[in-house]
Amino acid sequence: MRVAFAADHAGARFKDELIAKLAGLTAGEHELQDLGGDGSDPEDDYPDFAQRLGLAIQQGRADRGILICGSGVGASVAANKMRGIRTAVCHDTYSAHQGVEHDDMNVLTLGARVIGIEPAAECSLAFLRATFSGEPRHVRRLGKVLAIEAESMGPADDASGG
Repeated sequence: MRVAFAADHAGARFKDELIAKLAGLTAGEHELQDLGGDGSDPEDDYPDFAQRLGLAIQQGRADRGILICGSGVGASVAANKMRGIRTAVCHDTYSAHQGVEHDDMNVLTLGARVIGIEPAAECSLAFLRATFSGEPRHVRRLGKVLAIEAESMGPADDASGG
């Protein structure tokens, strides 16, 4: 699986640690893509990196993403504005895998100022190892979510979700 990572100035160092940790834990199981930031610019804002990661998924350059900001909240709000992106802040393994299994979540958002690197790695592994269940009740509910998205965002103009 191709997994994209992105972080604002507050999450950049944490992102780098998490990528290194997951590279060791997954041993080539996934292609890990670092989309930035590096933490050097305090104006590296979460909406910019949420959009960068969302575009990678929309354009088929990544299958899933892990997005990091200080709390995780702002990045999650920004990413969810993009067509086809479903993310939540998950600081526990149950939510991380359940979000994929029930809601077909494709981005995990973490707060670098909220969670430690070990629990973040555990949440990330739970997220990456999960698959959408395809159970009729979950398909029905996801269909309703997608209908809300289509109604509020209008028809998709192109493959980039524009």
